[in-house]
Amino acid sequence: MSGQGSTARGHRSRRCVLVAFAWTLVSARSEAAAQELEPRAYAANPIGVMFAGVAVIYSTGNVVLEPTSPITDVSAKLYIGTLGAGGTFPLFGRTASLGVGLPYAWGKVSGRIAEAARSVERAGIADARVRFAVNLLGGRAMALPEFVRRTPSTTVGASLTLSVPTGQYFDDKLVNIGTNRWAFKPEIGVSHPAGPWTFELYGGGWFFTDNSSYLVDKTRAQHSMLSLQSHVGYTVQPRLWVTADVTYYAGGRVVVDGAPASSWQENARIGLTASMPVRKTNSLKLAWSTGAITRLGGNFSTWSIGWQTTRIRVPSRPAGAGAR
Repeated sequence: MSGQGSTARGHRSRRCVLVAFAWTLVSARSEAAAQELEPRAYAANPIGVMFAGVAVIYSTGNVVLEPTSPITDVSAKLYIGTLGAGGTFPLFGRTASLGVGLPYAWGKVSGRIAEAARSVERAGIADARVRFAVNLLGGRAMALPEFVRRTPSTTVGASLTLSVPTGQYFDDKLVNIGTNRWAFKPEIGVSHPAGPWTFELYGGGWFFTDNSSYLVDKTRAQHSMLSLQSHVGYTVQPRLWVTADVTYYAGGRVVVDGAPASSWQENARIGLTASMPVRKTNSLKLAWSTGAITRLGGNFSTWSIGWQTTRIRVPSRPAGAGAR
């Protein structure tokens, strides 16, 4: 009986570790994706822009768990490589855009329970992202020649980001790269130029469908999560700029079969982003962010580097038009 009791306790300990690690990996993915810091998301752009790029993200740090948790010294590392493409186009006289991101992720979570070290690793395709945005106020849709002659003004836009459950998922494992659920983020953003300065404020929220194949036959639900972003940028010249970034997010409580599995989160992050031109059609973007206030969840530092190439379709001159 004592041997069976020890075995049962060992299984419970291992399960507890995996539960904590599963939540940790989700928190790490959230820091790198769900709670992103993305300046210039609502800045004015001409129509006919086509872009493609690649980005590499590295996140590392600790995880703040409940004070009563038996898990200690929890840390995580996460690498994400993303391919993206998209473009801008006219929609009912306004400028709209559509972008798609396809990520691949590798993550490792380690920690201690009863002084015994444990770790879990996962690698695979992560959930894809699709973002649609449209300019609501601040200028109609313009092709490049007219766009460069305009007087910059405040723009207000709206977007909808969709997280598609394309990621690697095994319903008999606690720790997965994919989430096996859909997620939606409606958002409103304001961008105000003032000479070389740009001031931005976004507000939105993530809403999640349920994962009904959690541990084969359980249902994992997550409450909605509020997201706010603010950016202050300075433009040296076109495509050469730097911004100071801050984000706040709250909510996201996890419930499994009706029983709470995590507490309400309320965290904030700060960061810096810089973009620089490389020849005429390419640009390099560097970004860093870290936790400013972490009450529960991941307290990560994140670095990213991205390369983007852009093509702009310029309409041809009407026949017979000449210089004046």
